[in-house]
Amino acid sequence: MAARKSNTLVYLVVPYLVILAVLALWEFAVRFNGIQPIFLPAPSSILKYLWVMIADGSLPYHLSVTFLRILGGFLVAGITGIIVGILMGMSPLAARIIDPWIAALYPLPKISLIPLLIIWLGTGETYKIVISAVTAFFPVVISTYSAIRQVDLGLVKAAKDLGANARQIQTKIIIPAALPGITSGLQLGMGVTIIMVVAAEMIGGSSDSGMGFLLIHAGQVMETEKVFAGLIALAVFGAVITNVQKWCDRLVAPWVEKEH
Repeated sequence: MAARKSNTLVYLVVPYLVILAVLALWEFAVRFNGIQPIFLPAPSSILKYLWVMIADGSLPYHLSVTFLRILGGFLVAGITGIIVGILMGMSPLAARIIDPWIAALYPLPKISLIPLLIIWLGTGETYKIVISAVTAFFPVVISTYSAIRQVDLGLVKAAKDLGANARQIQTKIIIPAALPGITSGLQLGMGVTIIMVVAAEMIGGSSDSGMGFLLIHAGQVMETEKVFAGLIALAVFGAVITNVQKWCDRLVAPWVEKEH
């Protein structure tokens, strides 16, 4: 029992000790070698900038703007992607019609669409939300389609033997069984959406808001500490969103965690 508690403690503590060790080594290397902050600031300087940005409200503001853009595109992509994926999984004809388009467009680097979207939509909010939705759509639809196709046929056969009709099989058997794959697609879609929204803010943003704007502006004036602080904020932001998403997945489908 004592050994098990010791192993649990080590499991919990060691990752944080490694992080502290890396930060201490980084701090020492910068101070000892006299590296200029413009090239690589010390962690203490980055944390100071991070605190200042939180205190003056600039970081929460830019993060909230980026989050709203991510959320808007992700909701559109999540709803449409799940619907299209289920349609493809349930209908061989729909899959035959849609699959070539997915196969052709999915490998296309989404960042290459930014010039076209700027021409068509300008550089306002619509452009950022659309690039967010387009980016997240493909992982969601592909994961949903694959999850539907991989449902155990034994479950379907058992439901038929018990007298379930087609609608009941779809809503009570196939879709619940496919939920682990669907939630995985949503998590993947969220990850790539965060990347693309920040990139869109950096490349074609006309407004003075968003984490992409903050990063590119700080880089232009050589405020490397602020760039690192922004990157840390984005990393924490992404981790929080991922964990909230996992919590929502467990709330909607408690059995998904066991499936994983």
